[in-house]
Amino acid sequence: MSPEITEPTTNHSQQGNGSASPASLALRRVLIDTYHENVAYMHRDCEVYRAEGFKALSKVEIRANGQRVLASLNVVDDETIVACGQLGLSKAAFAQIDVPEGHTVSVSQAEAPESISALHRKLGGERLGPDDFRAIVRDIAEHHYSKIELTAFVVATHRDELDREEVFFLTEAMIEVGRRLDWHEPLVVDKHCIGGLPGNRTSMLVVPIVAAHGMLCPKTSSRAITSPAGTADTMEVLAQVELPIEKLQDIVRNHRGCLAWGGSANLSPADDVLISVERPLSLDSPGQMVASILSKKIAAGSTHLVLDIPIGPTAKVRSMPDAQRLRRLFEYVARRMKISLDVVITDGRQPIGFGVGPVLEARDVMRVLENDPRAPIDLRQKALRLAGRLIECDPDVRGGDGFAIARDILDSGRALAKMNALIEAQGTRSFDHNHPPLGALSLEVRAERDGIVVGIDNLQIARIARFAGAPKVQGSGVDLLCKLGDPARAGQPLYRIYAAYASDLEFARQASAKSSGYTIGHADQMSHVFVEF
Repeated sequence: MSPEITEPTTNHSQQGNGSASPASLALRRVLIDTYHENVAYMHRDCEVYRAEGFKALSKVEIRANGQRVLASLNVVDDETIVACGQLGLSKAAFAQIDVPEGHTVSVSQAEAPESISALHRKLGGERLGPDDFRAIVRDIAEHHYSKIELTAFVVATHRDELDREEVFFLTEAMIEVGRRLDWHEPLVVDKHCIGGLPGNRTSMLVVPIVAAHGMLCPKTSSRAITSPAGTADTMEVLAQVELPIEKLQDIVRNHRGCLAWGGSANLSPADDVLISVERPLSLDSPGQMVASILSKKIAAGSTHLVLDIPIGPTAKVRSMPDAQRLRRLFEYVARRMKISLDVVITDGRQPIGFGVGPVLEARDVMRVLENDPRAPIDLRQKALRLAGRLIECDPDVRGGDGFAIARDILDSGRALAKMNALIEAQGTRSFDHNHPPLGALSLEVRAERDGIVVGIDNLQIARIARFAGAPKVQGSGVDLLCKLGDPARAGQPLYRIYAAYASDLEFARQASAKSSGYTIGHADQMSHVFVEF
């Protein structure tokens, strides 16, 4: 059942337009993480810099041993970074050129990306065709765009909303430039949530449940973009998630599933580059969201997908009409891409589970798997319903029976056994959910008056958890002690903040002092949403 891997096609027709004999410099690795942007560093007094007429932020082409990298140029005055006669490359760019430090490289002015005219037309509000999107996405995946050009594309597609045909073209293009897996099975399932809901770690329960049922579920997940934890961040508390593609294939072949970080698999690589711009801008347009999610699922070989769209006052989607519009867009593109899609609209009025942050969320997941009485009921029930929907993709399962089958797998311990097998196969990390390694510093946020919890602001709780250090500091975050509908008395703790550093705890304290994220009132003030579950 080892999958067939389709590698992306590449286009190397672009040539530098510098001098006939490009200048040569000694390569130096500069240990700066530029997050998916290739950056070159040259000293201001370097003869090549002066002779070639380079300028800061201009695009340069670096060549060595048949390898070619395009990068944005930064000019430095500090010889401890690069000396005259050297060319520095950021960590990402150095890895791409694949030659040792000190090796001679040639450097010249680079031509503008081939797709720049299509980008300019999109900036002007024009509708683009499939060839335009292929050219743009290829240039993005091959790091031909600077951060400025990437930002222009992201903003253009956010401001002038892509029509549904353009979203299909973008999705198709994003799949074409990356690796694509074919598992040679008629039924390959996955589950995904559009995000925006802290603590919503249902994937870590759905995967072992459906894999224990015998369904193939190669789950590749992202790290947090603007949230306190992504599925990969939380799974990393329990096991290795950065797996070589060959090891990932072996795990899926032997255990019917995995819970891995998708970045190392090179599935829809252009999406990872776009995310590097979307994250600091906090942009998540519907078109980009659909293309991002579906391109990665299809590239991973999925044939059937259950998609969770939570709605609530502080969720990504705020109303049922907006949810239905997004559902129709997902369904249109999925139908064109020939992937079976089941969209589920769920309650997004509050975080799911108690923990917000990698260690706290991993604790909740393991408690559900172990049927611990302290396990959060909402996380358990939501995971069972989503797993049930996936199980009903099995032609041998009658419609409506999925939930009961999922519940039996969980209650019997088969899901826990499958999760433990996945953890061992991926590479176990020591973790005890009874004594989770939380940050040594903590602070309780208390109710200011008596009443009922009638509102919990997802965005504010996520913000406080990130101020506390999540997800980079795994043991940091927020542990919720009250949920919607719970009674609260003045002075009663609503949640506890954990941090590893005093400065992080102080940032989180200041944020919670401005707004705790909780609204205390009367039962009739609680917002209601009409969702599928």
